[in-house]
Amino acid sequence: MFPRPIQQSTPATRVIYQIALPVALFLWLFPLLGVAMTSVRPASDLAQGNYFGMPSYFAWHNYVEIFQNSPIGRYIFNSFKVTIPTVIGTVALSCMTGFALGIYRFRGNLLIFFLFVAGNFVPFQILMVPVRDLTFGMGLYNTTAGLALFHIAFQTGFCTLFMRNFIAALPRELIEAARVEGVAEWRIFWYIVVPLMRPAIAALSVLVFTFIWNDFFWATVLTTSASTQPVTAGLSSLNGQWIAAWQLVSAGSIIAALPPVAMFFLMQRHFIAGLTLGAVK
Repeated sequence: MFPRPIQQSTPATRVIYQIALPVALFLWLFPLLGVAMTSVRPASDLAQGNYFGMPSYFAWHNYVEIFQNSPIGRYIFNSFKVTIPTVIGTVALSCMTGFALGIYRFRGNLLIFFLFVAGNFVPFQILMVPVRDLTFGMGLYNTTAGLALFHIAFQTGFCTLFMRNFIAALPRELIEAARVEGVAEWRIFWYIVVPLMRPAIAALSVLVFTFIWNDFFWATVLTTSASTQPVTAGLSSLNGQWIAAWQLVSAGSIIAALPPVAMFFLMQRHFIAGLTLGAVK
Protein backbone atom coordinates (compact mmCIF):
# COMPACT_ATOMS: atom_id res chain seq x y z
CA MET A 1 0.00 0.00 0.00
CA PHE A 2 2.81 2.40 0.89
CA PRO A 3 6.05 2.79 -1.11
CA ARG A 4 9.11 1.08 0.26
CA PRO A 5 11.71 3.29 1.97
CA ILE A 6 14.55 4.12 -0.40
CA GLN A 7 17.02 2.46 1.98
CA GLN A 8 15.34 -0.88 1.29
CA SER A 9 15.54 -0.53 -2.50
CA THR A 10 18.12 -2.07 -4.78
CA PRO A 11 21.49 -0.34 -5.23
CA ALA A 12 20.58 0.66 -8.80
CA THR A 13 17.34 2.28 -7.60
CA ARG A 14 19.18 4.22 -4.89
CA VAL A 15 21.70 5.55 -7.44
CA ILE A 16 18.91 6.66 -9.77
CA TYR A 17 17.15 8.30 -6.82
CA GLN A 18 20.29 10.18 -5.76
CA ILE A 19 20.71 11.48 -9.32
CA ALA A 20 17.07 12.26 -10.03
CA LEU A 21 16.38 14.08 -6.76
CA PRO A 22 18.77 17.04 -7.28
CA VAL A 23 17.77 17.24 -10.96
CA ALA A 24 14.08 17.42 -10.04
CA LEU A 25 14.85 19.95 -7.31
CA PHE A 26 16.76 22.15 -9.77
CA LEU A 27 13.95 21.99 -12.35
CA TRP A 28 11.44 22.87 -9.63
CA LEU A 29 13.46 25.85 -8.38
CA PHE A 30 14.71 27.07 -11.76
CA PRO A 31 11.77 29.46 -12.43
CA LEU A 32 12.14 30.94 -8.94
CA LEU A 33 15.88 31.36 -9.43
CA GLY A 34 15.18 33.04 -12.77
CA VAL A 35 12.78 35.52 -11.17
CA ALA A 36 15.26 36.21 -8.36
CA MET A 37 18.06 36.91 -10.86
CA THR A 38 15.81 39.14 -12.95
CA SER A 39 14.83 41.11 -9.86
CA VAL A 40 18.45 42.28 -9.42
CA ARG A 41 19.17 42.69 -13.13
CA PRO A 42 19.65 46.24 -14.43
CA ALA A 43 17.31 47.50 -17.13
CA SER A 44 20.25 47.87 -19.54
CA ASP A 45 20.85 44.10 -19.46
CA LEU A 46 17.25 43.41 -20.43
CA ALA A 47 17.43 46.01 -23.20
CA GLN A 48 20.51 44.24 -24.59
CA GLY A 49 18.83 40.80 -24.48
CA ASN A 50 20.65 39.47 -21.42
CA TYR A 51 17.69 37.55 -20.00
CA PHE A 52 19.35 34.39 -18.67
CA GLY A 53 23.02 35.25 -18.15
CA MET A 54 24.63 36.78 -15.10
CA PRO A 55 23.73 40.45 -14.66
CA SER A 56 26.43 42.99 -15.41
CA TYR A 57 25.95 44.17 -11.83
CA PHE A 58 23.44 43.50 -9.09
CA ALA A 59 20.82 46.26 -9.19
CA TRP A 60 19.57 46.05 -5.62
CA HIS A 61 17.96 49.44 -6.10
CA ASN A 62 15.15 47.67 -7.99
CA TYR A 63 13.68 46.72 -4.62
CA VAL A 64 13.75 50.37 -3.55
CA GLU A 65 12.39 51.63 -6.86
CA ILE A 66 9.40 49.29 -6.80
CA PHE A 67 8.27 50.91 -3.53
CA GLN A 68 9.05 54.44 -4.67
CA ASN A 69 7.38 54.30 -8.11
CA SER A 70 4.49 51.90 -7.61
CA PRO A 71 1.71 51.28 -5.05
CA ILE A 72 3.03 47.83 -4.10
CA GLY A 73 3.13 48.84 -0.45
CA ARG A 74 -0.60 49.51 -0.64
CA TYR A 75 -1.15 46.19 -2.40
CA ILE A 76 0.68 44.30 0.35
CA PHE A 77 -1.30 46.13 3.03
CA ASN A 78 -4.53 45.18 1.23
CA SER A 79 -3.41 41.55 1.18
CA PHE A 80 -2.96 41.63 4.95
CA LYS A 81 -6.37 43.31 5.33
CA VAL A 82 -7.95 40.42 3.44
CA THR A 83 -5.82 37.50 4.64
CA ILE A 84 -5.68 38.08 8.41
CA PRO A 85 -9.48 38.47 8.92
CA THR A 86 -10.04 35.47 6.65
CA VAL A 87 -7.69 33.27 8.68
CA ILE A 88 -9.27 34.37 11.96
CA GLY A 89 -12.81 34.01 10.66
CA THR A 90 -12.41 30.63 8.98
CA VAL A 91 -10.48 29.08 11.86
CA ALA A 92 -12.96 30.37 14.45
CA LEU A 93 -16.01 29.20 12.51
CA SER A 94 -14.50 25.84 11.63
CA CYS A 95 -13.56 25.20 15.27
CA MET A 96 -17.16 25.73 16.33
CA THR A 97 -18.74 23.82 13.44
CA GLY A 98 -16.17 21.06 13.79
CA PHE A 99 -16.97 20.81 17.51
CA ALA A 100 -20.70 20.62 16.84
CA LEU A 101 -20.40 18.02 14.07
CA GLY A 102 -17.66 16.01 15.77
CA ILE A 103 -19.07 15.83 19.29
CA TYR A 104 -22.86 15.91 19.02
CA ARG A 105 -24.74 13.01 17.47
CA PHE A 106 -28.10 14.13 16.08
CA ARG A 107 -30.29 13.42 13.10
CA GLY A 108 -28.94 15.22 10.08
CA ASN A 109 -25.37 15.37 11.39
CA LEU A 110 -23.92 13.58 8.37
CA LEU A 111 -26.14 15.54 5.97
CA ILE A 112 -24.87 18.87 7.30
CA PHE A 113 -21.30 17.58 7.21
CA PHE A 114 -21.72 16.44 3.60
CA LEU A 115 -23.04 19.88 2.69
CA PHE A 116 -19.83 21.43 3.99
CA VAL A 117 -17.77 18.86 2.10
CA ALA A 118 -19.79 19.18 -1.12
CA GLY A 119 -19.00 22.87 -1.34
CA ASN A 120 -15.35 22.02 -1.86
CA PHE A 121 -16.18 20.19 -5.09
CA VAL A 122 -17.92 23.12 -6.77
CA PRO A 123 -15.55 24.69 -9.37
CA PHE A 124 -15.06 28.26 -8.24
CA GLN A 125 -15.20 29.52 -11.85
CA ILE A 126 -18.90 28.60 -11.91
CA LEU A 127 -19.48 30.94 -8.97
CA MET A 128 -17.83 33.95 -10.60
CA VAL A 129 -20.98 35.64 -11.98
CA PRO A 130 -23.33 34.93 -9.01
CA VAL A 131 -20.71 35.98 -6.46
CA ARG A 132 -19.95 39.16 -8.41
CA ASP A 133 -23.68 40.00 -8.62
CA LEU A 134 -24.11 39.23 -4.92
CA THR A 135 -21.30 41.56 -3.89
CA PHE A 136 -22.78 44.26 -6.16
CA GLY A 137 -26.18 43.86 -4.52
CA MET A 138 -24.71 44.01 -1.02
CA GLY A 139 -22.52 47.02 -1.78
CA LEU A 140 -19.33 45.03 -1.15
CA TYR A 141 -17.91 44.99 -4.66
CA ASN A 142 -14.37 46.37 -4.90
CA THR A 143 -13.87 46.31 -1.14
CA THR A 144 -11.43 44.34 0.98
CA ALA A 145 -14.28 43.51 3.37
CA GLY A 146 -16.29 41.89 0.57
CA LEU A 147 -13.28 39.86 -0.58
CA ALA A 148 -12.53 38.73 2.97
CA LEU A 149 -16.16 37.75 3.64
CA PHE A 150 -16.28 35.70 0.45
CA HIS A 151 -13.05 33.89 1.34
CA ILE A 152 -14.38 33.15 4.83
CA ALA A 153 -17.54 31.64 3.37
CA PHE A 154 -15.71 29.66 0.72
CA GLN A 155 -12.90 28.34 2.94
CA THR A 156 -15.08 27.35 5.90
CA GLY A 157 -16.15 24.12 4.17
CA PHE A 158 -12.62 22.77 3.87
CA CYS A 159 -11.69 24.00 7.35
CA THR A 160 -14.78 22.34 8.85
CA LEU A 161 -13.81 19.05 7.22
CA PHE A 162 -10.33 19.40 8.71
CA MET A 163 -11.49 20.32 12.21
CA ARG A 164 -14.42 17.91 12.41
CA ASN A 165 -12.21 14.92 11.64
CA PHE A 166 -9.64 16.07 14.19
CA ILE A 167 -12.18 16.71 16.97
CA ALA A 168 -13.97 13.41 16.31
CA ALA A 169 -10.69 11.60 17.04
CA LEU A 170 -10.26 13.23 20.47
CA PRO A 171 -10.85 11.02 23.54
CA ARG A 172 -14.54 11.31 24.34
CA GLU A 173 -13.80 10.31 27.94
CA LEU A 174 -12.49 13.83 28.58
CA ILE A 175 -15.71 15.41 27.43
CA GLU A 176 -17.93 12.91 29.23
CA ALA A 177 -15.97 13.42 32.45
CA ALA A 178 -16.42 17.18 32.17
CA ARG A 179 -20.15 16.75 31.61
CA VAL A 180 -20.43 14.53 34.67
CA GLU A 181 -18.79 17.32 36.67
CA GLY A 182 -21.43 19.72 35.39
CA VAL A 183 -19.18 21.79 33.13
CA ALA A 184 -21.11 23.87 30.58
CA GLU A 185 -20.75 22.96 26.93
CA TRP A 186 -19.09 26.24 26.02
CA ARG A 187 -16.54 25.72 28.79
CA ILE A 188 -15.85 22.22 27.50
CA PHE A 189 -15.21 23.71 24.08
CA TRP A 190 -13.04 26.60 25.28
CA TYR A 191 -11.07 25.00 28.12
CA ILE A 192 -10.79 21.36 27.01
CA VAL A 193 -11.19 21.05 23.24
CA VAL A 194 -9.52 24.24 22.02
CA PRO A 195 -6.21 23.63 23.89
CA LEU A 196 -6.05 20.15 22.35
CA MET A 197 -6.67 21.68 18.92
CA ARG A 198 -3.72 24.07 18.95
CA PRO A 199 -1.51 22.04 16.55
CA ALA A 200 -4.45 21.62 14.17
CA ILE A 201 -5.28 25.33 14.42
CA ALA A 202 -1.66 26.23 13.62
CA ALA A 203 -1.55 23.88 10.62
CA LEU A 204 -4.87 25.16 9.31
CA SER A 205 -3.84 28.80 9.80
CA VAL A 206 -0.72 28.30 7.68
CA LEU A 207 -2.70 26.57 4.93
CA VAL A 208 -5.45 29.20 4.82
CA PHE A 209 -2.95 32.07 4.98
CA THR A 210 -1.10 30.63 1.99
CA PHE A 211 -4.29 29.95 0.01
CA ILE A 212 -5.71 33.44 0.51
CA TRP A 213 -2.45 35.35 0.10
CA ASN A 214 -1.73 33.62 -3.22
CA ASP A 215 -5.29 33.93 -4.55
CA PHE A 216 -5.36 35.63 -7.93
CA PHE A 217 -8.72 34.70 -9.44
CA TRP A 218 -11.05 36.28 -6.89
CA ALA A 219 -8.67 39.17 -6.31
CA THR A 220 -9.14 40.19 -9.96
CA VAL A 221 -12.88 39.39 -10.06
CA LEU A 222 -13.97 41.22 -6.90
CA THR A 223 -11.51 44.15 -6.81
CA THR A 224 -10.59 46.67 -9.49
CA SER A 225 -8.69 49.59 -7.94
CA ALA A 226 -5.29 50.04 -6.34
CA SER A 227 -6.97 51.04 -3.08
CA THR A 228 -8.50 47.57 -2.66
CA GLN A 229 -6.51 45.12 -4.82
CA PRO A 230 -4.32 42.54 -3.04
CA VAL A 231 -0.72 42.11 -4.11
CA THR A 232 -1.43 39.26 -6.54
CA ALA A 233 -3.80 41.40 -8.58
CA GLY A 234 -1.57 44.43 -8.08
CA LEU A 235 1.42 42.69 -9.66
CA SER A 236 -0.69 42.01 -12.73
CA SER A 237 -1.42 45.72 -13.06
CA LEU A 238 2.27 46.53 -12.59
CA ASN A 239 2.99 44.42 -15.64
CA GLY A 240 0.96 46.82 -17.73
CA GLN A 241 2.21 49.90 -15.91
CA TRP A 242 5.90 49.12 -16.33
CA ILE A 243 5.46 47.44 -19.75
CA ALA A 244 8.95 45.95 -20.27
CA ALA A 245 10.45 46.68 -16.84
CA TRP A 246 10.50 43.03 -15.87
CA GLN A 247 13.18 43.63 -13.25
CA LEU A 248 10.69 45.68 -11.22
CA VAL A 249 7.87 43.20 -11.67
CA SER A 250 10.22 40.39 -10.60
CA ALA A 251 11.29 42.37 -7.53
CA GLY A 252 7.65 42.85 -6.63
CA SER A 253 7.02 39.11 -7.04
CA ILE A 254 9.85 38.25 -4.65
CA ILE A 255 8.55 40.74 -2.09
CA ALA A 256 5.01 39.35 -2.42
CA ALA A 257 6.26 35.80 -1.78
CA LEU A 258 8.00 36.65 1.49
CA PRO A 259 5.00 36.81 3.92
CA PRO A 260 3.70 33.24 3.32
CA VAL A 261 7.26 31.91 3.41
CA ALA A 262 7.88 33.70 6.72
CA MET A 263 4.53 32.44 8.03
CA PHE A 264 5.50 28.86 7.22
CA PHE A 265 8.92 29.04 8.88
CA LEU A 266 7.54 30.75 11.98
CA MET A 267 4.84 28.09 12.35
CA GLN A 268 6.84 25.18 10.95
CA ARG A 269 6.99 23.16 14.17
CA HIS A 270 3.27 23.50 14.85
CA PHE A 271 2.42 23.00 11.18
CA ILE A 272 4.25 19.66 10.95
CA ALA A 273 2.83 18.55 14.31
CA GLY A 274 -0.69 19.35 13.14
CA LEU A 275 -0.31 17.44 9.88
CA THR A 276 1.14 14.35 11.59
CA LEU A 277 -1.42 14.10 14.40
CA GLY A 278 -2.76 10.58 14.52
CA ALA A 279 0.00 9.21 12.29
CA VAL A 280 1.51 7.24 15.19
CA LYS A 281 0.10 5.84 18.39
